Amino acid sequence: MQALAAGERESFLAVETAARREARMPPFARLAALILAGPDEVAVERAAERFGRTAPHGAGIEVLGPARAALALLRGRHRRRLLLKVERGTNLQALLRDWLARVEVPGNVRVSIDVDPMSFL
Repeated sequence: MQALAAGERESFLAVETAARREARMPPFARLAALILAGPDEVAVERAAERFGRTAPHGAGIEVLGPARAALALLRGRHRRRLLLKVERGTNLQALLRDWLARVEVPGNVRVSIDVDPMSFL
């Protein structure tokens, strides 16, 4: 940020690119956020735990969570998040489809998927 404030755009981009490459963050990887939400906190937590237990694994695949969402309670709905991080070139949609098929989600819990999320709220 100091580089940006000083008008050193190229310096900022070089440091940011190196940090993203090392952390395997976009554009060097793909992300997908699973957000579970529902009025019953226990049902949401249990569903999130099931997703955590059945998460895909293997080389180039990392799953973070489940954890409370930054906005854990929004409009009367309790929220939990998982973040799937995969290497570029991985068939992210197929991986998500297989993962979702392995988890039975109660009718009062909604699952949203945000591919390459711009925000973590």
